Amino acid sequence: MAYPGLEERVARIRGLIAEHQEVRGWAHPVTIVAVTKTHGPDAVRAALGAGLPDVGENRVQEALAKQEECAELPVRWHLIGTLQKNKARHAIGRFALIHSVDREDLAAELSRRAGGASCQPVLIQVNCSAEPQKGGVEPGELRRLLDRCAELPGIEVRGLMTMAALADDPETQRPVFRRLRELRDETATAGLQLPELSMGMSGDYLVAVEEGATMVRLGTLLFGERGL
Repeated sequence: MAYPGLEERVARIRGLIAEHQEVRGWAHPVTIVAVTKTHGPDAVRAALGAGLPDVGENRVQEALAKQEECAELPVRWHLIGTLQKNKARHAIGRFALIHSVDREDLAAELSRRAGGASCQPVLIQVNCSAEPQKGGVEPGELRRLLDRCAELPGIEVRGLMTMAALADDPETQRPVFRRLRELRDETATAGLQLPELSMGMSGDYLVAVEEGATMVRLGTLLFGERGL
């Protein structure tokens, strides 16, 4: 069987999520997005078999190939990696959620490609770690981007996403996740409801959960490194 012990790992992760939510008084559901990038279609099937129908991919072309191979499976596909504007036409309508909208021209292109016939759910990626190499709108520019997205037909902003810097101590990443939650709460006071917070990966997801994550993106923790 591919990825032996996956069901047990998922059960353990769910238990830890519940424990860490309780620490901070959260009770909302947390979606585990199984990140299958660089793994084959067997990882998608294994995730679904372990009770994880939400599957995340970084690259559009790799995702589309897996979608073809797993067309019979009831999977909710997430695009979690950087989306180039010239790939928007391939992404629209193919993902339950695009996590990485971070600029006006990309939002406008997704809207144009939707053509009014559908509504593509998206998250706005925010650079809360202030790393110049990371994607994401700057926190101070978030409201302007949200206002622009509200004017565009064919896309629906459901929340925010961020990525913390890699660190040996997950506690050092807590301010990044807290900042995303604070930004979401600030927009709520202005009348914008953004229920989803996609934050936390294999090395730091429990800190993200404590800070209010509604989605965590787990790859290595579930499947191991590529080829394992």
